[in-house]
Amino acid sequence: MTSLTAGVAAGFRRDKRGVYLADVVEMLQALPRAEAATALAHMPDVRAVGALDRPEFTAAPDVVALLPLPRAVHLVAEMSEDRAADLLSAMEPEAAAPILAALTPEVQHSLHRLLAWPADSAGGMMTTEYVACAADASVGDVLDHIRTVERSRETIYSVFLIDGDDRLVATVSLRRLIAADPASPALDLARGRGPVTVPPDMDREEVADLIRRHDLLALPVVDDVGRPLGIVTVDDVLDALVAEHTEDAQKFGGVEALDRPYLETGFFAMIRKRAGWLSVLFLSEMLTASAMQHFETELERAVVLTLFIPLIMSSGGNSGSQATSLLIRALALGQVRLRDWWRVAMRELPAGLVLGMILGVIGIVRIAAWQKLGFYDYGPHWMLIAATVGAGLVGIVTFGSIAGSMLPFVLQRLGFDPASASAPFVATLVDVTGLVIYFSIALAILSGTLL
Repeated sequence: MTSLTAGVAAGFRRDKRGVYLADVVEMLQALPRAEAATALAHMPDVRAVGALDRPEFTAAPDVVALLPLPRAVHLVAEMSEDRAADLLSAMEPEAAAPILAALTPEVQHSLHRLLAWPADSAGGMMTTEYVACAADASVGDVLDHIRTVERSRETIYSVFLIDGDDRLVATVSLRRLIAADPASPALDLARGRGPVTVPPDMDREEVADLIRRHDLLALPVVDDVGRPLGIVTVDDVLDALVAEHTEDAQKFGGVEALDRPYLETGFFAMIRKRAGWLSVLFLSEMLTASAMQHFETELERAVVLTLFIPLIMSSGGNSGSQATSLLIRALALGQVRLRDWWRVAMRELPAGLVLGMILGVIGIVRIAAWQKLGFYDYGPHWMLIAATVGAGLVGIVTFGSIAGSMLPFVLQRLGFDPASASAPFVATLVDVTGLVIYFSIALAILSGTLL
């Protein structure tokens, strides 16, 4: 082992108070994969499992694949089941299959149940390590059961009460159990309404919204008849939301979502993720050249208009990107629904007009100042040019606001992720239409003078 590898492994043997697990995970993450595997192989089980259970240990699939098979099987068997399922699903199939095959039938069954669901669903996030008791158990019985099984459960803060048909009747918090009379029925501590549950195919964003809205520490996942399949804990939701927001941010930048952290993504994988959208945007921008060719005669007669094309296009793109950003986030948080599109349009229309007027006034003042101060001579018809730029900004910013706010609704209605309405995509759309609006206004104002 290198000195750094030995230091990581030795760090796990020191007193627990001397080493923070997050620090060691960070060191393992920084090591070459083979050295990280060597360090992990020499760690005590409890520390190695603790490191593998941390979601930020993104190199774990590659590291575990390099461990001797018996060591890998032992560590995976000791991990929390939801994290073990995530780990195996991220590994190459040829590396994960021998580990899964060597696990006990009970563990295999639990992992296969978790692996059957998409990673971004409640079933993919849940763990089967929950505490369940009979619905007719007393508070004392439930507490005794918790003491017996707590080491093998991910969370004990929420207890399921199950009836004779294995259906979920109620959930009781550990806080209420501790404060109650041990002889009283546990079911009496349940809230007056049925438990909040989710189906296994519910999207992780909806799961997160339910946990936030009901202020829950854990959320039961049940089948069609109400039998519990697992439990989604609040820490799993936080990890899932970080992943979801990272994916949305990458899509919003015009990049296909990365499967791995930036520095761990291969060169050709990075090219593949970026080239597609970049090519689409490039082809779309070709329409801008087509629009300018259509107005070629006007450009030759009034070259001064070309000075303001970058200003006009960027203003429309910026206003569209602003509206898109606001609406994508509002849709994600459930603040607006598809049926609210007209209300959004009625807000963005006057907002776009006012914003366009503000920019239009600034543009007119800028042209007048440069003309009067002698910085640039726009010719005898400079006031008409200023009016063209001002009116163009009003039209283009208004259109950008409307287009940027409506595009997320259109994409969601078609079944696409609204985050795909990325800022570059909106900017490209507004660039093409912005040129048409600009030169149409120029023809109306400058006809008979410059045009």
